[in-house]
Amino acid sequence: MNDLDWWKKAVFYQIYPRSFADSNGDGIGDLPGIIQKIPYLKDLGVDAIWLSPIYPSPLRDCGYDVADYLGVAPEYGTMDDFRRLLEELHRWDMRLILDLVLNHTSDQHPWFLESRSSLDNPKRDWYLWRDGKNGGPPNNWYSTFGGPAWELDPITGQYYYHFFFKEQPDLNWRNKEVRQTMFALMRAWMEMGVDGFRLDAIGTIFEDPALPDQHSPLTQAELYRMAKTADSEAERLEAVRAFKIMFEHQVDRVEIHSLMRDLRAVVNEYPGRVLVGETDLIEYYGNGDDELHMVFNFPLMRTEKLSAEWVRANQALRLSRLPAKAWPCNTLGNHDSPRVYSHFGDGIHDQTIARTSLALMLTLKGTPFLYNGEEIGMTDLLLNSIDQFRDQLGIWAYETEIRDLRSSPEAALVYAARQTRDRCRTPLQWANAPNGGFCPKDVKPWLPVNPNYAEGVNVEEEMDDPVSLLHFYRELLQVRRANPALVCGDYLPLSANLPGVLVFLRQILPDGQACLVVINLVGRGHQIKLDLPVNCLNTIFSSRIREKEADPIRPLLIAPYEVYIAGLARIIR
Repeated sequence: MNDLDWWKKAVFYQIYPRSFADSNGDGIGDLPGIIQKIPYLKDLGVDAIWLSPIYPSPLRDCGYDVADYLGVAPEYGTMDDFRRLLEELHRWDMRLILDLVLNHTSDQHPWFLESRSSLDNPKRDWYLWRDGKNGGPPNNWYSTFGGPAWELDPITGQYYYHFFFKEQPDLNWRNKEVRQTMFALMRAWMEMGVDGFRLDAIGTIFEDPALPDQHSPLTQAELYRMAKTADSEAERLEAVRAFKIMFEHQVDRVEIHSLMRDLRAVVNEYPGRVLVGETDLIEYYGNGDDELHMVFNFPLMRTEKLSAEWVRANQALRLSRLPAKAWPCNTLGNHDSPRVYSHFGDGIHDQTIARTSLALMLTLKGTPFLYNGEEIGMTDLLLNSIDQFRDQLGIWAYETEIRDLRSSPEAALVYAARQTRDRCRTPLQWANAPNGGFCPKDVKPWLPVNPNYAEGVNVEEEMDDPVSLLHFYRELLQVRRANPALVCGDYLPLSANLPGVLVFLRQILPDGQACLVVINLVGRGHQIKLDLPVNCLNTIFSSRIREKEADPIRPLLIAPYEVYIAGLARIIR
């Protein structure tokens, strides 16, 4: 295992900087705050940090509208603060990857301000400018964030293209200067010591250069209604198919793969760096060694319930399709999706489901990505006033409900509160104190703090509680680190027809460690009969108290929602 790439062994932890740790009491998380919490991260047991955007930004899209790729937003600190954070993480033997937004910039970026200043500006071709047609935009494309994908600019009378908000004009990656400039930015960060990048929205980088009209039979409002009212898996899949038809000329173009190979070549200039793509398409691995190092297994989290049957099917399909040298990457949540506790909980067994969800991440084959706050069981916060919203996408959903679906403001607010990304971005709850210990009581945090910090959902109270979710995270992360088979072993499913219980081996062939993993995802116990050539199992970890260190293999008794990991005496061949 020692010769394995660090990113294959690591457990990544995503930090949303604005909500993680506020060092100066202004209600906004910052880089010095993260530095102060490095001992906490080390004690938790994570190995690498993915930092959501820290660049200067007008915050139209929560920092994903970048105004300076080589700067630090003043509210987060200074470049010296960033260098100190990087140095401290490395000193604690941890890595750091940055979020890199390739598709677009802010409309306040100096490049765009130059580009829009005149038709013959040297940076005009850095963005996608076109004349209108028949008194309107160049074609009938939509922005995925609502409305037309083209914005008329009064300065020059041309339209510019934006896949996201109009304040996020798309870069023209067919322009060689754009490519070389962005490559140089990546090199600058890696020269500083950054360990890699999570590439945002890579599927949207190229568009069909012929700009043909899309021929969806639906309007965007109709597609929105279809997605909202889908009650079954078949209806949800139909909405996905309709989306693909509407945006077929705007996403996942074949040209992207050439760019990914170029990005990989740039990163390969700095040994040990990693590229992680915000996509689930296996094609972005290339041949397994020439495009991205990892892409996310998002299909795993696209369910309302994590069942054994769902996970088995996901793993069978996903692992069988990977190129020979490709490495899996799993996650159940991030800054754009519901919190794990809220998403998969049933309202009764939320704590135990949260534990089995973590066990799944730490025992499946591949690199796990965790999201800050999951370790203490933070939940989605449903905002109760549109004035509290900071996510413009949530505000768009609110306005669309009222305008297109004729919902009442009250009903629109309820729906938007469940859709806005604000719900999973609230400040981390450090203590049972005003504002959850995130900032002083007389300071208004940038987003409201979930009041359940007063019900024990906070770091301080869970830290010393041996039965807390935080303690479970720390313990299971240590188990993963101590057992090489859980990090790099092959995945072999067992008991494929056992309802509700996931059973598999992680084994290092031909002569390394083997671990049996059993995750009971239902609220009833089981007697499991395993056909393995050993008489007993050496218990490595169990979420229930077991009287002996060794358990008989026939039958193996598993309690409701139990997580059980055991060592085998010899490898199964």
